[in-house]
Amino acid sequence: MSELRRDPIGGRWVVVQTDNPKKPSDFIQDKDVLTDPAKCPFCPGHESQTPPETLVNRPNGGNANGPGWTLRAVPNKFPALKIEGNIDRQGSGVFDMMNGVGAHEVIIETPDHTKELSQLELPEIEAVISAYKARCLDLRKDKRFKYVLIFKNHGKSAGASLSHPHTQLIALPMIPKNVHEELVGAQHHYEYKDRCIYCDMVRQEEKYEKNMVASNKTYSAYCPYVSRFAFETWIAPRAHFAAFDHIKPDTIPDLVAIMKDVLSKIRVTLNAPAYNFIIHTSPIEDKIREEYHWHIEIMPKLTKVAGFEWGTGFYVNPTPPELAAKYLRGGM
Repeated sequence: MSELRRDPIGGRWVVVQTDNPKKPSDFIQDKDVLTDPAKCPFCPGHESQTPPETLVNRPNGGNANGPGWTLRAVPNKFPALKIEGNIDRQGSGVFDMMNGVGAHEVIIETPDHTKELSQLELPEIEAVISAYKARCLDLRKDKRFKYVLIFKNHGKSAGASLSHPHTQLIALPMIPKNVHEELVGAQHHYEYKDRCIYCDMVRQEEKYEKNMVASNKTYSAYCPYVSRFAFETWIAPRAHFAAFDHIKPDTIPDLVAIMKDVLSKIRVTLNAPAYNFIIHTSPIEDKIREEYHWHIEIMPKLTKVAGFEWGTGFYVNPTPPELAAKYLRGGM
């Protein structure tokens, strides 16, 4: 019999199929077609095909918006939201609207067209994480924005239109619904128990052990007990930190190490699947939401969301997290 499990943060129910669970070989991967490097706007020598860079690592010098870089951040050429203009909130009967003001950027992680994030060297991944932080801190200064979301679409079925390794960043004039639900759940838990629900969850997963994928001095990686998707994996600071962009420099190497470890495990165990990851963090406000706890959610694209999920808001997970973590640890 399957199990219904309830997420203690947002209250969402998940159906976990504990009978006849799927193993890694049961998932059929959609094969990606690599973008032709000769036509890739993110490859060295094609800098004129992107908007001017907002951040760049060019260790040996060179001209702006030219070759010689090891990492670039640029505005998205086809942005979901544009940075120019005023928000101009309006009402139209029962509906609310505003101008599509925001920021939409791309962090090009490496000049190498074929390497994914897990295949980069540790210093290269550290540069990527540092770029995330730097762009978040810069966009925090814009009073129009209330939230910065960092997300990665790897693979065509995960939404990537280009195969060159990159991450996206969108600054929004409102707090996204998913994050708002997490904030409300975290606030209720904090008011009732005077402690962070994410800290409680991390400690419980570490104590339970079966869902753990990896850990080090500063971070834990685990398949959440209420995983929405097969092999969904979260990375969270073991100590309490509310905002990703306030990450302490001396903890970045531990984050880099566990990200490379976890993404490599997913790549090997699941035969290089498409995946999304998102960084959820405290909103842009005068005061950091200390009841919140930033974290990374990694979601391999192994199944399709269908009518039951859309109609109920439930998710159906065909691989229990306890089993998924065991596969990722290499225990099967």
